[in-house]
Amino acid sequence: MDYVKVLKRLISIDTTVPPGENYHEAIDYLKPFFEEIGFEAQTVHIPQRHAGGRQGRANLVCRRPNPGKPRLIFYGHVDVVPASGWNAFKPWVEDGKIYGRGAADMKGGIVALLLGLEACKEMPLRYDVSAMITTDEEMNQADQLRYLKKYLEPVSGASVFSLDSSFGSVSIANLGALHMVIKVEGKAVHSGLSHLGENAIEKAVPLMDALLKLKEKVVARKSKIGAFPDTGLSKMEGRLNLNTIEGGLKVNIVPDQCLIAIDRRLIPEENVDDARKEIIDALSAVPGVRWKIEKDFHIPTVPPCDDPIVDELEEIIREVTGDTGKFGEMGSGDLPYVVTNEWGGQEFGLGVIRTECNIHGVNEFAYQKDIEALAEIISRFITVGQTSAHDVPHS
Repeated sequence: MDYVKVLKRLISIDTTVPPGENYHEAIDYLKPFFEEIGFEAQTVHIPQRHAGGRQGRANLVCRRPNPGKPRLIFYGHVDVVPASGWNAFKPWVEDGKIYGRGAADMKGGIVALLLGLEACKEMPLRYDVSAMITTDEEMNQADQLRYLKKYLEPVSGASVFSLDSSFGSVSIANLGALHMVIKVEGKAVHSGLSHLGENAIEKAVPLMDALLKLKEKVVARKSKIGAFPDTGLSKMEGRLNLNTIEGGLKVNIVPDQCLIAIDRRLIPEENVDDARKEIIDALSAVPGVRWKIEKDFHIPTVPPCDDPIVDELEEIIREVTGDTGKFGEMGSGDLPYVVTNEWGGQEFGLGVIRTECNIHGVNEFAYQKDIEALAEIISRFITVGQTSAHDVPHS
């Protein structure tokens, strides 16, 4: 497989979400590759009621049955975040890097999976292996994952290997998430008669001050779990960010509302209910401001994965790359909670994401050497023996 060519083509399919209009094209492109390496492949169309009312959500479920062996399910997603200011969907290769939106997060991981599976297509496997290629991870996809469950059975006790992860060490934990939109209420009047109105934007300022004071406490909290070294952190940390503010209609109108979007990330030792109460208490302590919660979305925390399979993967990573370790991601997603709390499985990960790869930013890229290394790690991990380095094609 010419994995560079495959990845460039996959990147060129604009799967930006929102809107997520080209998912079918990406899934149709990937499906034959899984079939060529001995997997049964099925396109699963997600009903709107399981996709937040959104249309055109096509997922891919593939399987190489191996009855009696432990269940292993690889996870990936084809959706990417929006991009502007660069040729994000016209990929290019330069100095051992493949550039384009989704190169690292996480189409490069999907191509590494294909490359690793191809290397052992004729070999006996240690696992009953499946792969699910999903959509809407960059928004929310919990209901889509729940719908996929029946196509992935058996899932109880399954190990789920997430390719949406950092490179170099095993990812064993993620941050939980709490997204809240606070609506500050005012009264609109002509700006020259502002004494008769109530300026919602100005009223929002003391609320934001209260949240920033809370932020100092949140960021100071350290998990027992180490963070990936390239983050510059020694331990996973909590987060509280005010990421969008919306308000006002025109410069000469006193605004009657202001929306503040809060992104709260939780270390595994925290829980959503406590985090929500903490925010509400901080806002409630500000006098003279009318506000209410407009939106509330959360992803619960889960305990770190400590299954022995993680130690096996860690050892293979060390043999292939010389790196080692088990760390927590400073990101969030629906997968860990659904797998752990609803499917009764365990979730861990390894991908091609590095902090320097500019995921979600301009000129995102993935290292070719990381894609090749991940492919070799995957092929060793799932085979009865261990494939040697020359079994995985390199550029």
